[in-house]
Amino acid sequence: MAKYFNVTGMCKPSEHYMVSLDGRLAEIRRMIDRKYYFAINR
Repeated sequence: MAKYFNVTGMCKPSEHYMVSLDGRLAEIRRMIDRKYYFAINR
């Protein structure tokens, strides 16, 4: 079976495409510390 984006539950890297947020973690942390509102969208 080909990989696909799972938007309904737990993702399994062997079955689903995964998006890495590693490059954005510092920015996300700053937003949390400043109590900003944000959304992580698929």
